[in-house]
Formats: sequence, structure tokens, C-alpha cells
Amino acid sequence: MRIDSHQHFWHFDPIRDTWITNEMQILKKDYLPKDLLPLLKENNLDGCIAVQADQTLAETEFLLRLADENEFIKAVVGWVDLRADNIADQLKTFSSHKKLKGFRHIVQSESDERFLLRDPFCNGISLLKNYGFTYDILVYPHQLEQVIDFIEKFPDQPFVLDHMGKPDIENKKSWDWENALKEIASHENVYCKISGLVTEADINDWNLKDFKLYIDFVLKKFGTDRVMFGSDWPVCLLGADFREVCEILESNTSYLTNEEKQKLWGGNAATFYGLHT
Repeated sequence: MRIDSHQHFWHFDPIRDTWITNEMQILKKDYLPKDLLPLLKENNLDGCIAVQADQTLAETEFLLRLADENEFIKAVVGWVDLRADNIADQLKTFSSHKKLKGFRHIVQSESDERFLLRDPFCNGISLLKNYGFTYDILVYPHQLEQVIDFIEKFPDQPFVLDHMGKPDIENKKSWDWENALKEIASHENVYCKISGLVTEADINDWNLKDFKLYIDFVLKKFGTDRVMFGSDWPVCLLGADFREVCEILESNTSYLTNEEKQKLWGGNAATFYGLHT
């Protein structure tokens, strides 16, 4: 099964979606399953994992509804306030949704440099494993040191680092990112999504080789058993179409064996998100 492990759906709302600026005109429209399915088929992908883009319970319900209506949406990574006093009750309720596999918080937008380490948030994280839920880590490079301390607190919790920790590909800065990724990858419970790369490059002037150093490094440190492809569609459209995003990964991993490619393009995502159960 070939899986796009990271994409989004939305009905565009200019009041709610303030993160979509005027420079992102292409994103100021609805993006729904009917728009994605042809792209998956054209690129020989069997399904996708829908990831939250808005931090509301309504967003989680919206994605679950789409997943119920569309078989090719294999799983949902939703949002819940992990700091809530009644988080245990909320997780128990959500556990009845078969396609809800995990949660994400947009930590990259939090000004608190220790957000991940605060007691209320950590309490919520500590309960996820009781229900078999995963957690997607979304941060900027300067927050990666916080991530190291965070994952050390939860050695049994399945984590995946979104967008490879967002390395600064455009300015070719990698030293601090490499040091942090090396430490993060040493934790066997942490996977990594090779996703969202084109928007970290020069979206108007990139080439396939721009991504090689970063992809090679992640594959070397995480190995081929803990990495997964994600398109980050439709956000990727700021710099590349769906086919080009696939080509970025294909061209820079041509040396992998067929078995390793199968893991990268779906096998590892299926394992991490429990798509076989």
C-alpha cells in the first residue's frame, strides 16, 4: 500500500485561516477529497492520511467525516486540547473512531519556548498510549532542542517529526538542524516524515539536488524503517505541484532497494499509524 502520510483538507475561511497570507493566493480556496483523489491515482498512491490544519474540535470532526465518506482517506491526525482538565474523557470518546489514529498541535506557532514541556501538555501526552494514539511533532528548527527534552520524557509514546523539522533549505543552513536531528533520531520511538520540503526551499527557484543533503541525512540517521513520504498537499502548491513533490523524493532516493522504497512510500506509515488494524 502506497500512502501519502501527510496532507490537508479545508473549506477556506478568511477569518479562521489567517495563516494563509496574501502571498499564498493559491491556498485561498477549498481543498477537498475530490481534488486530491485524482492526484493520488496519477502518482500510484493508494490513500492518504489527513492531518489537522486548524486547532479546533470541529476540525477533527470535519476530517473524520471526510474519512468516513472516502475510503482512500486511511487515517486522521486530529486536534484536541491536550492541556484540558477532561482530556482523559475526551481521548476515551475519540478512541471509538477507528480512523482517528493520532493528534497534532501546531507548536511552531507557540511563542512559549517550553510549550512542549509544560505539565498540562505533558499530562495529555502521557495518556495517548492508553488509547493507542500517535503524536505528530510540528516545530521550527529553533524548537528542536525542546523536542529532544520532550521525547526523552515519553520513551514509549509513538512520535513522528513532521517535515523533517523544517530545515532551512533555502539558505542552506543545516549545522544546528543536523545536530538536533541526530539526537532525535537516536530515539527508536520517533519516526520522521520526509514532507514539506519544497516550502522550506526557494519556492521560486529550486532544483531536485537542493534536497539531497537533507534527505540523505534523515535516511542515514533514522534508517529506512522510520521514514515516510508526505506531500503536504495543498500547502506544497506554493512551490510545486503534487507530481513534482513526488519527484523530489524519487530522484533523491533512487539508490534504495525496492523493499526500502516500499517502506518509505507507505509501509512505514501503515506501521506507525496502525493502518492494518
